[in-house]
Amino acid sequence: MLEHRNFYINGQWVSPTTANDFPVIDPSTEEQCAVISLGGQADTDAAVAAARAAFEGWSQTPREERVALIEKLLEVYTARAGEMAQAISLEMGAPVELSNAQQVGAGTWHMNGFLKAFKDFSFERDFTATEKTLLEPIGVCALITPWNWPMNQIILKVIPAIATGCTVILKPSEIAPLSGLLFADFMHEAGFPAGVFNMVNGDGTGVGSQLSAHPDVDMISFTGSTRAGIAISKAAADTLKRVSLELGGKGANIIFEDAHPKAAKAGAIRCFRNSGQSCNAPTRMLVHRSRYDEAVAMAAETANNTHVGPASEEGKHIGPVVSEVQFNKIQNLIEVGMGEARLVAGGTGRPDGLNRGYYVKPTVFADVTNDMTIAREEIFGPVLSILPFDTEEEAIAITNDTPYGLTNYVQTEDDEKRRRVARRLRSGMVETNGQGFAMGSPFGGYKQSGNGREGGVFGIEEFLEIKAVSGWAAE
Repeated sequence: MLEHRNFYINGQWVSPTTANDFPVIDPSTEEQCAVISLGGQADTDAAVAAARAAFEGWSQTPREERVALIEKLLEVYTARAGEMAQAISLEMGAPVELSNAQQVGAGTWHMNGFLKAFKDFSFERDFTATEKTLLEPIGVCALITPWNWPMNQIILKVIPAIATGCTVILKPSEIAPLSGLLFADFMHEAGFPAGVFNMVNGDGTGVGSQLSAHPDVDMISFTGSTRAGIAISKAAADTLKRVSLELGGKGANIIFEDAHPKAAKAGAIRCFRNSGQSCNAPTRMLVHRSRYDEAVAMAAETANNTHVGPASEEGKHIGPVVSEVQFNKIQNLIEVGMGEARLVAGGTGRPDGLNRGYYVKPTVFADVTNDMTIAREEIFGPVLSILPFDTEEEAIAITNDTPYGLTNYVQTEDDEKRRRVARRLRSGMVETNGQGFAMGSPFGGYKQSGNGREGGVFGIEEFLEIKAVSGWAAE
């Protein structure tokens, strides 16, 4: 059994001020695989004080030195990628192949993207011949990350923050903290100065709330549920700190009459990826009525052919969901859906042959309408809802009729229609015809999906203040 109760504060591993043990559960087996300690106010205060003390020096460090340290971190991350993949598989149930290629790979991808963007980023810009605009680090940043794509989110926050000269306190998810602990070890090995990076384990009501309200924290960057994002915003309001949020989603995948013949299969696979635990998953499939029956049959067949198994098993299957709480929530919503719509695949209970572990059957509902619970709530499991539409206008209206606005999807061979529809969808991202986004593309949403952007230049700008200086003659 792994066991690690320490926090990383001011360049060293330290013990918590009070014993508050928290078990980490392997979702594949429901067995305890590690024990961490949740921090208290004194631990939070110590981490914030270390970051505050380090800020002045780090913010004035030449950018070349900051780049060199991030490049060293990338070397460490790459060399120890296997350890990270194992940690992620153990803590949140990602199958080893997915963990190696996509969970760990997302961190490498984003780190390279930030390095590329940062090397050409201008922190001083001529506004007029006698006025300069300066972009300066905002200060001490608290970074609160989720369990579903741990390295993706840790890298998207930590790297741009430290690259700009900010100092940070990371609070990873207490449900899946092993990757965060390992990342802190990577930062230590890379040689970042004491206090630049700090990590404290804790839950949302404890360390999360303490960081959100802390007067010496200048910014909160949070990824998680919309409910928690609202609570963080309220807690941060008293100190008027900047709050950057990446929250939930209920993405629509519009399959027009002229879409690729296998569009419904690809959409279902994408929905089930990572066991459906992605905020940008295409969980509402909108299908033109002329192809509706075909799409329902194809999605149901895809669900029935999707293998579910332990994270340690090789192959392109899906693993368990992360916890008993998530499992029960998903089961309850599937049961609600069975009373609302037509179940065509999956349903409640574990898949056949699995009697232990938080495994969910890939589930497909047909004849869904957009007012149903399963079309409104973010289920965060391998559950797909299929809705018919007749016209382009109707598809756009259904897609936008949601409190969320993270990622939507469009499938059509008509380029003009594809661009026209993309412009009208109220979301931060629109993926068309399965074309993935480029390195450094801005990740974030509209409405209750959040208010910030992560990745590349856009992610760097999140951590900067803007200062106007007059009387600065052009050089």
